[in-house]
Amino acid sequence: MNATGLIPAPRLARELQFGALYPVDSETVLGAGPGTEAAARWLSATVGAATGLPLPLGEGHDFFLSISPEVERKLGPEGYRIVVDGYAIRIEGGGPAGVFWGAQTFRQLLGPDAFRRAPIAPRETWWVPCALIEDAPRFGWRGLMLDVARHFMPKGDVLAYIDLLAAHKLNVLHLHLTDDQGWRIEIRRYPRLTEVGAWRERTKFGHRASPLWDERPHGGYYTQDDIREIVAYAAERHITVVPEIDIPGHSQAAIAAYPELGNTDAVDTASLGVWTTWGVNPNVLSPADTTLRFYENVLDEVLELFPGSFVHVGGDECPKEQWRASPAAQARIRELGLADEDELQNWFLGHFGRWLAERGRRLIGWDEILEGSAASALGADLAEGAAVSSWRGYAGGIAAARAGHDVVMCPQQQVYFDYRQAAGDDEPVPIGYVRTLEDVYRFEPVPPELTGAEAERVLGAQANVWTEVTEDRRRVDYQTFPRLAAFAEAVWSPLPPPPERDFTGFQERMTAHYARLDALGVDYRPPGGPRPWQRRPGVSGRPIDGSPPIV
Repeated sequence: MNATGLIPAPRLARELQFGALYPVDSETVLGAGPGTEAAARWLSATVGAATGLPLPLGEGHDFFLSISPEVERKLGPEGYRIVVDGYAIRIEGGGPAGVFWGAQTFRQLLGPDAFRRAPIAPRETWWVPCALIEDAPRFGWRGLMLDVARHFMPKGDVLAYIDLLAAHKLNVLHLHLTDDQGWRIEIRRYPRLTEVGAWRERTKFGHRASPLWDERPHGGYYTQDDIREIVAYAAERHITVVPEIDIPGHSQAAIAAYPELGNTDAVDTASLGVWTTWGVNPNVLSPADTTLRFYENVLDEVLELFPGSFVHVGGDECPKEQWRASPAAQARIRELGLADEDELQNWFLGHFGRWLAERGRRLIGWDEILEGSAASALGADLAEGAAVSSWRGYAGGIAAARAGHDVVMCPQQQVYFDYRQAAGDDEPVPIGYVRTLEDVYRFEPVPPELTGAEAERVLGAQANVWTEVTEDRRRVDYQTFPRLAAFAEAVWSPLPPPPERDFTGFQERMTAHYARLDALGVDYRPPGGPRPWQRRPGVSGRPIDGSPPIV
């Protein structure tokens, strides 16, 4: 394995002895310094299973993991150094996460067969190049959002995606757990959220304009123990799981379960079921005190399950028609001294921002949380510490950063992976603009409008996988890969400006990476186009022609 064929590309990689290789075999013993135990367990279990080597922990080791203050000073806590010098293998990290990312790179050095779950042929010795690698991420937030609300993804598939994130040195999994089409997390105080809200009668097949329906009931949810398992599995891999509980829009599944949550004086909420089609839904939460208490109780249980700093509250695509028609909502606006329904949404989200802050957590929401009174005050009504996921383009993130809020860049025009990967009729259910592998490779999270302290407000970026037309794991694989590899390099590696990036060199390194994805069983889109079973002939999408705007 060539030490220069790594994805994402490291800051420094050079062979110490040209062509020299170091053996890893049944005599190789792991030494794990303090704080590296999790990485050692992962190596023994994962790389050990693929190679058939025991990789035991013990004395007299020639493969040593350690945390190095010097590496931390130079490269930060997620940075690492690998030295294979002909005498030993040493992985030094600035912290436990750095050691783990170094272990991920070590697996790449062993070759694609090290990504399998069992050895495919007897091999007494595996070889790694004698090399020096020093590496550290550009951003602290390197994420993927999985929409498990529109189409439920079973727990085993979520765990598999955690492993895929780890293999690409991504460290945030954003789970979109609730929406109009399903509620996917057990809340013990409100059992109807999953008894009713987790299931829909049928599903629109294709874009919402499609005449096709899948008449099978669809649903599922994660028990609280499932969530604990997912969070613990991710934590072992230095991945933070960020839950999203959508408010005040995208809430019909919750209203179907508990009709009193809706605007009962404007619409017959008792007649609503879990939504079966796609689009922006008019049924939104009532701004009543009882609704606030309900979601506080929901979030109480969510906070027990997710120990990370951030809780995503959605806040996007909230139509105001029902609030305009609701005497109760209008009375609420007058009572609070608000100007209009936009300010009512801002008040609603501000309440939960403060509520979370009082409990040591941080609200994050889509860029609409800047609207209402914040539109003129540039986010002044957001709770201190609140952050913005900038999805409608860069503009929301620019405004938030200038107002002193942290930002995660995820502009739909650049990193929405439900968008099609090529023009033509072969792409399954084509949605949005064409976003090729090269387009994603040239994605830049920090817009040039931000400089100095403003640019430092960009925590990083994430790619978003919405699943309205992505009905199962294989379809999610197709939309996500290989583009996730390009995204991972864009948020990890210190790349030059987008026009200057070496996409040809990246493509050459992808040759080995496709073999890794094959070994992992990922149903990615091949460079030449979809395989026959990946197509969806006759299922309409919503393609948009031309290049996406930079907004």
